Amino acid sequence: MSSVELTKLIQGNVLSLKPYHVESTDCEIKLHANENPFPPSKELLELFSTSIQKLQLNRYPDPDSRALKDSIADRLGLEIKHLVIGNGSDEIILFLLQVFCREGDTIAFPDPTFAMYSIIAQSLGIKSVRISLDSYWDFSADVILQSAEENNSKIIFLSYPNNPTGNCFSDTQVKKVIESFQGIVVIDEAYHDFSRKSFVNQIEEHNNLVVLRSLSKIGLAALRVGFGVADPLVINEINKVRLPYNSNTISQVFAEHLIINFEAVQTQIDSILDERQRLLGELHKIESVTAFPSDSNFILFKTKHPAGSIFAFLAKNGILVRNLSSHPKLNNCLRVTVGTKSENDRFLSKLKDFKS
Repeated sequence: MSSVELTKLIQGNVLSLKPYHVESTDCEIKLHANENPFPPSKELLELFSTSIQKLQLNRYPDPDSRALKDSIADRLGLEIKHLVIGNGSDEIILFLLQVFCREGDTIAFPDPTFAMYSIIAQSLGIKSVRISLDSYWDFSADVILQSAEENNSKIIFLSYPNNPTGNCFSDTQVKKVIESFQGIVVIDEAYHDFSRKSFVNQIEEHNNLVVLRSLSKIGLAALRVGFGVADPLVINEINKVRLPYNSNTISQVFAEHLIINFEAVQTQIDSILDERQRLLGELHKIESVTAFPSDSNFILFKTKHPAGSIFAFLAKNGILVRNLSSHPKLNNCLRVTVGTKSENDRFLSKLKDFKS
C-alpha cells in the first residue's frame, strides 16, 4: 500500500487556491446565480424533444460546432471565422490565458469583478493586477492603462456589464483601453442581453479585441454554452489549445434552436427588464437599503444591517441571494437576481420583515 505525500506534488499556485464557492443551500427561491427564472418556452421544449430523438448519442459531437456557429454568425452579422464555442464562456477565458500568457505574466482588471479571471489565472501561475473601481463603480482608462503597462500585463479583462456591480463601464473609457492597450482586451458581455450594449460591431476594427458571450443567463445555464468573437488569428490560436469535442452535441443543438427561435427568449428578457425596474424602485423605498443602478439581470444593494444576518434570514425563509461582503469594497453588500414577479415580491416582503 503506497502513502505518497501528495501536497508536495501539487503545484504551489494550485495548492494556495480556494475552490470557487457556489451557495448550494436548498431554498425554494434561488436568486443568487443570475439565471433566467423562466424555463424554456413550450415551443422550444417541443423542438428540444423532437431533436433529442434524432441525435446520435453514440457518436462524437461536431468538433467545430458548425451549425451553432452559423446561427450565431447570422444573428450577429459576422463570418464564422470570428467565432469559437466554449463550454461556458469560462472555458474561453482559460483558452485566452493559455494562448497569451506564460507562468509569471500578469493580467489586469477592475475590482471588484468576476472572480474567475483571477482564479483561472492563479491556477496557471499568472498574476492578477487589480485596479479599484471608484464610488460609481467605474474606472479611469488612464489608470488601468498605466497599471497594465507598469506590470507588463498581457490581457485586460472588462466585465460589461460588470459582475457583481451590475453597471456598464463608461463607453469612452472602455474604447480608450481598447485603442491604447498593446495587448489583448477582453470585453466579457455575459449580461449583454440585459444591457443591450456591445462592442461586437468593433471586432473588425481592433484585432486585439475579444468579446465573450454566454447563453447561461438567458435560459440554458444547465447546458454550459458560451462563445468568443475575435480576430480570425486569435480564433485560430485558441483552436490549438481547445480540447477536441469541448462542446457536446445536446448543448450545440439546443443552443442553435434557442438562437434561431429567439423571439420567445426575448419575451422573457423583456419581462426580466420590467421586473428589474420595479424591483429597483421597491428597494429604493426601503430605508435601510442602498440599491445601485443595474444594466444587468441582478441588483447590487448595500444594507445598514450586517449582510450575513440578512443572508441567513432570507435563506431561513426559503430565499437564496448572494452575500458579497467578504470583499473590502462590498462590505454589507448583497446581490439579488431579478426573478419572477412572485419571487421578487416574496424577496421584498421578507427583506422588509428583517429585524436586526
